[in-house]
Amino acid sequence: MDAITFLIALSLAMDSFSVSIARGLAITRTRLFPEALKVGFFFGSFQGLMVFIGWLTGLNIVDFISGYDHWIAFGLLTLIGSRMIYESTKTESTKVVNSSSIFILVILSIATSIDALAVGLSYSLLEITIVTPAIVTGFITFSLSFSGLYIGKRIGRFVEKIGMLGGILLIGLGIKILTEHLGVFI
Repeated sequence: MDAITFLIALSLAMDSFSVSIARGLAITRTRLFPEALKVGFFFGSFQGLMVFIGWLTGLNIVDFISGYDHWIAFGLLTLIGSRMIYESTKTESTKVVNSSSIFILVILSIATSIDALAVGLSYSLLEITIVTPAIVTGFITFSLSFSGLYIGKRIGRFVEKIGMLGGILLIGLGIKILTEHLGVFI
């Protein structure tokens, strides 16, 4: 695993981490461990799966866009990163986050993993093998989501804005990809 794969996985996990912290803020029952396992499993599984699905999608269109794939990767990562920064500045209602139903958990898992779909597409455009990035993304998301419930329960609001860091990392990686393909070094 290289540093780029780790940083991308870490960035993708920030949305799930933030939602997990919010869920931790709302948990009143004493059985935190089973809830943390459930949330970590759902968020981690969806993130890893969406990276893979995005990569598969990209394989089917890579020949059509190979001349400007670095611009697409840059655009997708910048768009995702910007959205993450914007979302981290909004005040969120914890009403949806409070629910522990499987349906709500699936919806939250999908919502927090849409970015992973776009990143998976970028991986295929850059001809990167997907197994390691998908597993690393799933594992890091599981770990951060699991611990996010505990953090939310303990210190909560102090770290709610962590999504901004993930957004900044994704934008930086998008710029790195673009400058490497254009032969410009910053």
